[in-house]
Amino acid sequence: MKRALIEAQKVKSDIPVGAVIVRNGKVISSAHNIKEETNDVTAHAEIIAIREAEKKLGQWRLDDCELYVTLEPCPMCCWAILQSRIKTIYFGSYDRQYGGFSELELHKLANSSINIYGGIMEKECDNLLESFFNGIRR
Repeated sequence: MKRALIEAQKVKSDIPVGAVIVRNGKVISSAHNIKEETNDVTAHAEIIAIREAEKKLGQWRLDDCELYVTLEPCPMCCWAILQSRIKTIYFGSYDRQYGGFSELELHKLANSSINIYGGIMEKECDNLLESFFNGIRR
């Protein structure tokens, strides 16, 4: 999660979210949100990290991979995670409104056996998000 937090801090003009995909204990991809920077609604950290992992592994099935992300995935990202068959997700901050796992429980709809662990380094992840949104409100 520390690596995902470092990735989130690279965000220039978007919600600071970082994602890292690990396979057999090795980082195979990492990304951060660039939606505003690229004018691409799908440019969320999780989607970019999944695309990089797929490219690196030469396949779309990531069933032996784990994902670390600083904010609970939105429904779009959640569905991509489920479709990619990532085996475990660790996320920091909960999204109490649009959380694809905790609020919408999309994994149940997909009949997935994904392992889900939320609240990992939650305070650090929350602080990063709060700082960003406080800056916007000023």
